[in-house]
Amino acid sequence: MNIEQKLFKAATKLIEERFPTGQGSAAAMCTEDGTILTSIAPETINPSTEVCVETGSICEAHKLNKVVTHTICVIREHENSEYKILTPCGVCQERLFFWGPYLKAAVYDEKNMYVYKTLEELQPYYWWKSYEKQAGIQGTKNK
Repeated sequence: MNIEQKLFKAATKLIEERFPTGQGSAAAMCTEDGTILTSIAPETINPSTEVCVETGSICEAHKLNKVVTHTICVIREHENSEYKILTPCGVCQERLFFWGPYLKAAVYDEKNMYVYKTLEELQPYYWWKSYEKQAGIQGTKNK
């Protein structure tokens, strides 16, 4: 089983365990040492305080000082529905760019259900490119 399949399995397993009925979503991320981090979006009373599903895994990677290489976000509408893949939103893409443009994110693909694209492929005109030469560094921690 490749890393992409392992991440899908980890996310769907978390959904099935945490949300046995009804809607559920989970994220799974792989770090460069092979650690798989998973997270959910906590339920809140006030929708303005909600965070994305990936946020917990992103925070855990920072806490553990690990470099994220792959990410997937999986959702289902109810316990009998098919799983769907959600591309990271713009905010999560900003958070993930901390590890560089070569981090791979799962995106929906009608033919294969999901494929992985680098953040650079998702945002070829990412704003950091304007500063790379000036800062004298490459905007990546993940090559």
